[in-house]
Amino acid sequence: MLERLLGGPKLSDEEKRRVPPGQYVTEKWPVLHYGSVPKVDVAKWDFRVWGEVESPIRFIWDEFKLMPRKKVHTDVHCVTRWSRLDMDFEGVPIQHILELAQLKPTAHFVLTHAEQGYTANLPLEVLDDEDVLLADIADGQPLTPEHGYPLRLVVPKRYFWKSAKWIRGLEFLPQDRLGFWERYGYNNNADPWKEERYSDE
Repeated sequence: MLERLLGGPKLSDEEKRRVPPGQYVTEKWPVLHYGSVPKVDVAKWDFRVWGEVESPIRFIWDEFKLMPRKKVHTDVHCVTRWSRLDMDFEGVPIQHILELAQLKPTAHFVLTHAEQGYTANLPLEVLDDEDVLLADIADGQPLTPEHGYPLRLVVPKRYFWKSAKWIRGLEFLPQDRLGFWERYGYNNNADPWKEERYSDE
């Protein structure tokens, strides 16, 4: 009933079970972000991994495109209450990056760095999951600028603000450091199944 009132699709019982509490399903992929859409020139783009790692790395776009790739079929959930089911992302599995960087035993958290100073934080055990990608393709097409071109993190098991757009680096840390939205009162854990939207919930 809620989906129809909000103009969303009619869902099967199986699909309804995949929608966290407080969410409605949309067929469109809404565009939400803070600030303007960066204009990125991949000829000048690079990506860094540093912090609590044995082998800090830097790679350019052409090197990223040669890395092992993986496809993930998943649902995504936004803190603003929309969910989009059956999305397909393609990119480099996060485990490949972790293997290259050789994390130290002191690495327990990661801070994602993106264009324009945006950051998002995660515990290592959330990042190091089989469905987490550095994704450059969504639903068979390169990411659009509005959705994070050329590269975004995809962390399906958390509200989607943790899946930072326009990502440029990963900093591994011994202690947690709040990201952009977390500093403004968003829940640090961000589990959609627990409705962890804001820090006072």
